[in-house]
Amino acid sequence: MKIGKVPFSILDQYVFQQIQNKRKEILVGSAIGEDCSIIEFDSDELCVVSTDPITGATENIGYLGVHITCNDLASNGAEPVGLLITLLLPPSSTEKELNMIMKQIEKGATEVNAQVIGGHTEITDAVNRPILSVAGIGKTLKNNIITSKPKPNEDIVMTKWAALEGTAILAKEKEEWLKNHLSVEELHKAQGSIQYLSVLPESRVAVQFGVSAMHDITEGGVLGALWEMAHCGKVGMEINIDQIPITLETRKICDLFQIDPLRLISSGSMIITCKEGQKLVSLLQAQGIEACIIGQTQIKQEIYYRTKGEIIPLDPPDVDELYKVL
Repeated sequence: MKIGKVPFSILDQYVFQQIQNKRKEILVGSAIGEDCSIIEFDSDELCVVSTDPITGATENIGYLGVHITCNDLASNGAEPVGLLITLLLPPSSTEKELNMIMKQIEKGATEVNAQVIGGHTEITDAVNRPILSVAGIGKTLKNNIITSKPKPNEDIVMTKWAALEGTAILAKEKEEWLKNHLSVEELHKAQGSIQYLSVLPESRVAVQFGVSAMHDITEGGVLGALWEMAHCGKVGMEINIDQIPITLETRKICDLFQIDPLRLISSGSMIITCKEGQKLVSLLQAQGIEACIIGQTQIKQEIYYRTKGEIIPLDPPDVDELYKVL
């Protein structure tokens, strides 16, 4: 496609016609000629906003972008309402590729019940592959505000499995190479991890239960997320690293690439801190969401983990393990 803004005819056919999911809060949504969208909230609701780019993956970027941004909203106890999409494509991109990305975006938006309310789509030689940034707008009741600041003397609950997103990305991006090292079933399971990308289900359970803090596990993996939460809440943490769940296929993929699954991007998993963590675990499991207690917060601001009888200080997160492979 030619450099510049995508022509209206292509926008209409391959972008706007893909936007089907609608929400009553959206008074003015995405349309040719509209530069802004208008959203109406009830008087007892607050607006929650977040934004995230997709830079590490090239496959399923539309789907990943929606869920990763909405996971940030969910971590504050918010329900997604609207999405703003910025999509930059290289001149080598085709209308078919644009259409595919928009279908991925709409699939994710439908799953979280959000509406694409605007954005910008452009062909530019400033990029050599598609770059997507998604801004999410959510809402929550004023008495449901949850942050990433844990309190001391609470249980640390983790949902699902470590390196969930990283497993899905690597299984797709390195599919041909992995076919020689994994069984068909293992590769299929690893790629299927993408279906667990949303943390909205556990967020809803946690909000109803009443928790102190939530944080979705993104770049830096489980250990990075734990360090960030402790730093944010000015608390210490004692983590039982041997309790952190890792699937067999994730272990195999990480061993093959010689990377640490506990420091690999893990959108789809969430860290939650609360009193009576086992009760929350039981509620989550009753909803079909895997969860377990992996440690406790403490007043003394020391962050460390236990493994095989050793006590090891937890270092701040570094560059995500994903970038050692891609």
